[in-house]
Amino acid sequence: MPETTPQPPPHPAWENGWAPDTSRAPGTRRLWLAGTLAIATVVGCVTAIAVSHHAPDKESSAVPTASANTDNGPGLLSFASPSASDASGAPKGTSGMSATSPTSSATATSSGTGPKSSPSSSKPSKSTPSKGSSGGSGGSDGSGSSGGSGDSGQQPSSSGKSVRSVNYPDRYWHASGSYVYLDQPGGSESREDSTFKLVKGLANSSCYSFATHDGLYLRHQNFVLRAESYDGSNLFQQDATFCPQKVGFSDDVLFQSVNYPNYALRHKNFQLRLDPYGYNTTNRQDFFFDLVDGLS
Repeated sequence: MPETTPQPPPHPAWENGWAPDTSRAPGTRRLWLAGTLAIATVVGCVTAIAVSHHAPDKESSAVPTASANTDNGPGLLSFASPSASDASGAPKGTSGMSATSPTSSATATSSGTGPKSSPSSSKPSKSTPSKGSSGGSGGSDGSGSSGGSGDSGQQPSSSGKSVRSVNYPDRYWHASGSYVYLDQPGGSESREDSTFKLVKGLANSSCYSFATHDGLYLRHQNFVLRAESYDGSNLFQQDATFCPQKVGFSDDVLFQSVNYPNYALRHKNFQLRLDPYGYNTTNRQDFFFDLVDGLS
């Protein structure tokens, strides 16, 4: 026997003949109404925001229109020109940025009553070059050959000087025989041999040469400092010329060779010689000396 599924009873018709529409899901109309209301709200908010932003744009766009008659060209904002009272309010004082008005300076010039600068203020002052400036870079021609002319040498330009060691302050340069040592001063003869005449450099007038009391010159030969007679040769001039280099703010001096710029005089085993000097040099105090008054 076939099984039958009971059917729901049909909805009874209302008295006016209307029956519910079962083809549409319940609540659809309410959803449509709610969606329409939400869309209307969003459109209203967007319109209000657009109107509120558009209003100040119109006001700001009128600002450049007011100055459209200026000569600044299209697209440039111009500012109001300063009034006469602002133009006359130029900064005053001694600053290099301030200046008097052109009208007043022109009037003073035309009337001839303006300030006149004295000749002494308009001319640069002359500075006297100091003798024995530091830096063994050569003389005025940079060739390191000025001052040697083949005669008996430069005349002494100052009184006698003695050279004292920095790390042995009781010892001085002492010409003994043909060599120069670092000795303590003894009698009058020893003091005379420890006093030299400081003259302009034979090969560079900006540097020094040392002359003994008996007319010899100190020169390096085979990197040893010797006292020899001046023979007028170019080699002797360079060997006998030493450029002083100041050490910091002290009076200590380093004597640099002219023909060996990386070498300087030093004492080693209490004998004066020429050795390389640089950043890696040890026993640096052996290279430093003080120029003092002569012992004799």
